[in-house]
Amino acid sequence: MNSYRVLRNTVLTMLAASTVIGSAAIGRAEDISTAESVGLTEEVGTAEGVGLTEEVGTAEGVGLSEEVGTAEESETTEGIRQAEESAASAARSSARRIHRAVWFTRARPKVRAVAGTSRSRNKAIAFRLVSRRSWSQNQFQCLDSLWTRESNWDHEAHNPSSGAYGIPQALPGSKMSGMGVDWRSNPITQIHWGLRYIKSRYGSPCGAWGHFRSSNWY
Repeated sequence: MNSYRVLRNTVLTMLAASTVIGSAAIGRAEDISTAESVGLTEEVGTAEGVGLTEEVGTAEGVGLSEEVGTAEESETTEGIRQAEESAASAARSSARRIHRAVWFTRARPKVRAVAGTSRSRNKAIAFRLVSRRSWSQNQFQCLDSLWTRESNWDHEAHNPSSGAYGIPQALPGSKMSGMGVDWRSNPITQIHWGLRYIKSRYGSPCGAWGHFRSSNWY
């Protein structure tokens, strides 16, 4: 009887110990599982936090880049606009200066300059007509010397003492009417008459010029 009781107590003690050990193991397992869950949660939270931080940083970087780019474009546009305004202002200022120079000039037309242009034109006409007669350039030089002394190539030249008129100083001037009714104002008519007169009387301009130098008339 005593042996049976001892055996039962031993068995009960072993069962109790097994229960305690099992409970402890279960508790440890639960603690480990809980710790792992907590760790995993913290890691996941940390990872999500890091990802969120990176996304926010990237978004802020992109926003900042866009703002910088927009600011640079604005500055460039403003610089171009200012340059265009400066150029336009300079052009207006230059135009105003030119305008003042034109309106406030003290220059006056000179009759001598107009007459000089007319004489040059008359010489050019005579040169062409001399060339048509196949006379040399030397012949034109004699003609130039002759008519420069006579009238200075002025088709309105008039000698009040003798009545001679025009570039060839025809005497009287009405002799030239046979070449045209406009003999008083048309240098071409006067030159045609003068060359015909020189050809018929002296043979050439140099012949007429030689006579003029010896007699002071032709």
